[in-house]
Amino acid sequence: MPTPLEDPTAFQTAITQWFSAHGKDYPWRRTEDPYAILVSEMMLQQTQIATVLGKRYFERWLELFPTPQALAQAPEPEVLRAWEGLGYYQRARNLQRAAREVVTHHDGKFPRSVAELLKLPGLGRYTAGAVATFAFDASEPIVDANIARVLARLFNYRLPIDADAGKNQIWAWAEQLVPQRHGRIYNSGLMELGQRICTGRAPQCELCPVARHCAGRWEQPETLPLKQPKRSTVRLVEHVAWAVRRGEILLHQEQGQRRQGLWKLPERDEAWFTRHLSAVLHDSHYTITHHRVRLLVYEASTLVAGPDESWQPLDDISTLPMPSPYRKVVEALLGRPNSIKKS
Repeated sequence: MPTPLEDPTAFQTAITQWFSAHGKDYPWRRTEDPYAILVSEMMLQQTQIATVLGKRYFERWLELFPTPQALAQAPEPEVLRAWEGLGYYQRARNLQRAAREVVTHHDGKFPRSVAELLKLPGLGRYTAGAVATFAFDASEPIVDANIARVLARLFNYRLPIDADAGKNQIWAWAEQLVPQRHGRIYNSGLMELGQRICTGRAPQCELCPVARHCAGRWEQPETLPLKQPKRSTVRLVEHVAWAVRRGEILLHQEQGQRRQGLWKLPERDEAWFTRHLSAVLHDSHYTITHHRVRLLVYEASTLVAGPDESWQPLDDISTLPMPSPYRKVVEALLGRPNSIKKS
């Protein structure tokens, strides 16, 4: 059975023909605008396609910030509010920083080469390659989770792909296999093959257009790719205050890198709420990275503002950027004051 490296042209042709016939129609595939493509790539880094499509994040972003110039000039709170619900807010900041770099140093036009794209803030090897190939049809290798899975199975690679050696090997194969022309359609096809056919749990080898090239097809492909052991789940409890009076709510503006600039309910230790006999108004859970967080919200109308905390008008809540778990709590409690909600 030939490997793709022995017959790369047949492999490339099979991918491009399959995608030409079966590729899905996504909004970001209807444009060659590098800015719009960068927006889609940033959104899709940590968010599923269904979420980005279902809630129109991509379209709404481009309605609010249609050009790099518009994003570069926007106040950061507006940018973070538009990103709300996607999480990993550093992506939004990097996107704005990249837009400002393009406007300031490239006359508003994105550079075409991967080397120059890599100089933009927040763009790594994959994102730079994706913008080059999808916007400019460059023949550049790209490796996302889907492509990594396809290549690991293709070569029956039995070492962790998230270790340095594994990453280097997958990227090397991606570089060897990318055709000299039509990088856009080839990389789109390779990525979509991983999304729809060479899936994580149930690869459909009988439908795969490159099955005859695949060294892992007969070697339990569902067991690949191998990865290093996952970090164990850390369980946390957040005790936060619901302090509302005279049409204002007490909020804390976060300063850490992950959520810098976002507003949330102020946190206190459990003992404070116990001492003040505070009632639990809301009990819910959310997940962030490897943390499973229980969020307990207490009635605390007498709370005094602490560092980085301030009273904000309730009428302004909708305009303030806020982590999604806290937005849900605030909306629930404003809609059902003094009620207990569990989820």
